[in-house]
Amino acid sequence: MKNCILILMLLSIAFVNAQAFSGRGDNKFQIGLNAQERSTGINATYDFGVGENISFGFVGTYALGLSDNMEADFGDRVDVRVRFNANIGYVLRIDQNFDLYPGLSFGLKNFGGHIGARYFFSPGFGIYSEIGVPIAKYDTGALTPAETIHNQFIFNIGASFNL
Repeated sequence: MKNCILILMLLSIAFVNAQAFSGRGDNKFQIGLNAQERSTGINATYDFGVGENISFGFVGTYALGLSDNMEADFGDRVDVRVRFNANIGYVLRIDQNFDLYPGLSFGLKNFGGHIGARYFFSPGFGIYSEIGVPIAKYDTGALTPAETIHNQFIFNIGASFNL
């Protein structure tokens, strides 16, 4: 709940004019906290614009903290994905500093969907938040507790940078 309040407070303040997504050639790097049931970690994304409202990107996530009595090796803790985003903030005419981007991703653990938002306070710095869910898990059997990492509802929040 504290994270939601912080996000709302930060989104309500606009310091200078910035553009959240500029289309073809746009480059974004984001780094932040990854939170999911029984695990927290670090999340990094890189997105590049290939069209007026389309971007492709890469995601890397590593689970640092696990709940008690959960054993996980490196392969269980890491997830790497490629993703597609439909950047619709401009289409919806929300605010040029704000971008809303639903998308799909293909990773080591599953095929999933996500929706994210980012707000830029200056031409180079902003904040982002994303939620993601698996659509199809690659292991159709019962998952071990370690295999559920990155294979469930996730929440990411952090800093976004224009490159």
